[in-house]
Amino acid sequence: MVEYSRKEVMDEAKKLANMLASTEEIDRFKQVEAKINESKKVQKLIQKIKTLQKQAVNFQAYEKREALKRIEEEIDRVQAEIDDIPVVQEFKETQIVVNDVLQLVTKTIAREVTNQVIESTGGDVLAGETGSKAKNNSGCTN
Repeated sequence: MVEYSRKEVMDEAKKLANMLASTEEIDRFKQVEAKINESKKVQKLIQKIKTLQKQAVNFQAYEKREALKRIEEEIDRVQAEIDDIPVVQEFKETQIVVNDVLQLVTKTIAREVTNQVIESTGGDVLAGETGSKAKNNSGCTN
């Protein structure tokens, strides 16, 4: 079995990251994010939410509950307005796709490492047991 140093593994991880950054999903995410940043309407609404959030923090600090409630309702209204903009919906969809790809890669790596450990110890991949666990379980009758 070939052994790799941590540096070699990290170098390969960087190569994988570069490959992922060059996928169709990431390219689409970058395009949609640029549209969001170019949209004056979206940027204006985002700035409005930031201003309202600052007011909410102040009202909360001074225990102005009624004013805080009104500000939170306004934040929710503006957020809903943002969410209704098609490019924002598209952005959220591309975020989900990118996250799904990253989770798939992460889970695949984790599963393959686990399987390699099990196989290299003579274990049973289907049972999810390493060779040492299987050997200890078969010999023990406590």
